Amino acid sequence: MNEYILLMHQDSLNQDVANDLVLWGEYLATLRKSGQFDGGSSIGDGERFRKNSSAAPSRNDLGGFIRVRAASLEDAKVFLPGNPVYEAGGTVEIRLLPQS
Repeated sequence: MNEYILLMHQDSLNQDVANDLVLWGEYLATLRKSGQFDGGSSIGDGERFRKNSSAAPSRNDLGGFIRVRAASLEDAKVFLPGNPVYEAGGTVEIRLLPQS
């Protein structure tokens, strides 16, 4: 089983839906029932840093993340429906977390 991270971007067409706490509660309950949910969190503002030069300004376009387990990227897509950001027309990026 692979680990994936779902990155929720702050580009939803309907911010009321994307930030609805009831919808998030329902979605997280569904994830917990799946047995493949490994947590997540909202993400606050921040900055980027580079040792020897200026870093690009932080765009703060990520609003949160969720960690899940799935056999493949295709299988991880089952966690998109019900996600308030996704349902509001926003971007949810799914990335593999390689085992090191």
